[in-house]
Amino acid sequence: MKLIVATLVIGLAIIGFTFAGHSGELISDKEVRKSYFEAYKYEKLQNYEGATKALLIVLQNYPKNYTVNMRLGWLYYLNGEYANAEKHYKTAIEVAPSSVEAKLNYTLLLLAQGRYEEVETTARQVLQVDYGNYYANLRLAVALRMQMKYDQAEEVVNGMLYLYPTNVYFLVELGLLKVARCEFDKAKRLFYDVLLFDPGNVAAKQQLELAERQMGLSEFRPSR
Repeated sequence: MKLIVATLVIGLAIIGFTFAGHSGELISDKEVRKSYFEAYKYEKLQNYEGATKALLIVLQNYPKNYTVNMRLGWLYYLNGEYANAEKHYKTAIEVAPSSVEAKLNYTLLLLAQGRYEEVETTARQVLQVDYGNYYANLRLAVALRMQMKYDQAEEVVNGMLYLYPTNVYFLVELGLLKVARCEFDKAKRLFYDVLLFDPGNVAAKQQLELAERQMGLSEFRPSR
């Protein structure tokens, strides 16, 4: 029972405001709710600057609160303000080191900046506690492919396709690996399959055309 209570208190300290490192509330629950409501409203309108400003009063009063740092990290990411997004995601991870969601959000930010080694490191941290995590495996596969670690990437993708045989994201990723290896016939087959499951998949259409062009070009290459 003591363990359950302790865990509950820790959880409240991470996501709530009553136990957020202060002896009492600095702003009312009503003000907190209003700030979050306005932030969601502005986000829906894609006014990310307005959304971040709406949360500043909460941040000022609870600078180490997990929830507000996660929200601000996401909003700054959407607005392309990557340095600010990173600062808030790192604060969230510091507050809740075991948080899977914080690390997953952080991998999105790292991918957007082409920081593939860091994506790999962070995704593997997630997989240490959640081996089958869908998004961690997908982002790990992308990071490995972009680092030209094709064997490792294919192992990750095939492992997930064993669990999700018709998942278009992993099929596309496997197709991209085949393109990277110049196995255009296999890539063509994979992208064709993706379009059976998801006819509007833009990436598969583009890559299928590319694979077909590459196969056509190979027919006219002189033999050695």
